[in-house]
Amino acid sequence: MTMRIGFIGLGLMGEPMSSNIINKLENEVLVFDIDSEKVKKMEELGAIGVKSVKEIGETADVVISMVPKSEHVQSVYNELLKVAKKNQIFIDMSTIDPQISKELSKKIAEKGAVMLDAPVVKSVPAAVSGTLGIYVGGNEETYKNIKFILECMGNNIIYLGDNGSGLVMKLCHNTLVSQIQNGVNEMITLSQKSGIPTEDFIKAISYGGGQNFYLDGKGKAIIDNNFTTAFSIENMHKDVHLTGNLLDELGLNLPGVRIVQGIYDEAINRGYGKEDFCATIKVVRD
Repeated sequence: MTMRIGFIGLGLMGEPMSSNIINKLENEVLVFDIDSEKVKKMEELGAIGVKSVKEIGETADVVISMVPKSEHVQSVYNELLKVAKKNQIFIDMSTIDPQISKELSKKIAEKGAVMLDAPVVKSVPAAVSGTLGIYVGGNEETYKNIKFILECMGNNIIYLGDNGSGLVMKLCHNTLVSQIQNGVNEMITLSQKSGIPTEDFIKAISYGGGQNFYLDGKGKAIIDNNFTTAFSIENMHKDVHLTGNLLDELGLNLPGVRIVQGIYDEAINRGYGKEDFCATIKVVRD
């Protein structure tokens, strides 16, 4: 299917995601980032660099955005809404407040266009290999029409319902991850204080039902105090607080969510925000 694709946001995730679209499709791909050097890098791969969000909106049939926070998405869409036109498709792959995304989708609909939310799970290595998980909310027929684009970036793609559904699922996923990692951190701390070497702890856990991806994947990093970032504390901090907002909206009391919010608040206060989220063990063990 011939579509001109625009990609906004060439950060740690956006750069490899857009690269995969450029490399896997014959479609014309336009790119924009506030860092012009990143745009130049994509031009070397065959993309067309542009100088503004507005230019992407004026030119592309499908507009993809991958930016850090709700306020960044709102800023991007303030420009896109000025030029949005009938039958255009907008795909926001950022992790933001579901309510804000739903409000933006209504404004896009007023222009005769369609917006999907399609946040991703996994981190940079999966973005590079094109094996991200992608959670999609919005019009199902539109999703089917652009799925071939998403398949350039991910190999596990699930449609979840109306606008905002993809984002709610992403918050459920990341908050569960934060709770699993916090349980790992707490039990490593308990075992260490009780004289059990962490290598033995990890091996012993593998014999039972407690084995999990985050113990297996982060255990050595914790042993080595190597908190090189795959997914940062500041990003997880954002996500668990977005989940907290969702609980408030729904009138839910889920104590585990509030516990990890406190852990991440303290990690931010201590200046650990740029470190990997498993560095929250430094909060737990002190």
